[in-house]
Amino acid sequence: MSDSPPPSPLLQNHADRLRKAAALGPTLDLACGRGRNAIAAATTGARVIGIDRNLSALATLRHAAEARRLPVDPVRADLETSWGIPVRAGSCGAILVFRFLFRPLAGPICEALARGGILLYETFTTAQRRLGTGPQNPAFLLAPGELRELFGGLEILDYWEGLSDADPPQALARLAARRP
Repeated sequence: MSDSPPPSPLLQNHADRLRKAAALGPTLDLACGRGRNAIAAATTGARVIGIDRNLSALATLRHAAEARRLPVDPVRADLETSWGIPVRAGSCGAILVFRFLFRPLAGPICEALARGGILLYETFTTAQRRLGTGPQNPAFLLAPGELRELFGGLEILDYWEGLSDADPPQALARLAARRP
């Protein structure tokens, strides 16, 4: 995975919280893709379950985890179905969501977190449309302040919304929250 992009700054900034949350249960990376954030989370000592519907991406993740001897379990599932998240309620020490938005999962995400569990969530905002790159469909873009509202039942630890330092810049919302 040396040619893959680095993990999200949100994950990097909260690595200590992820390390502590590992004692509560596995870290779940939803819509994990090839696993840039799943691999980074596993290096904190967490057991990671990476969920995605793309078999090729999951194979890349499995290979990268095996090569580094990291505890990552790739799982194929379509999160945009009525089946939801394939884990027990209260079983996850942390949940990671990067560059994925399916609003009906907000409740199930909160339910899957163990008490004291951590949510790290980052995705595009409607301001991304003005930049001319990335998603343009409103279904995949957060309204201003929407990410905070979607997870209002959690304790907000960190919240940021704006243009990233990336080249080219991206309009993002970033949330770190804990289940009370």
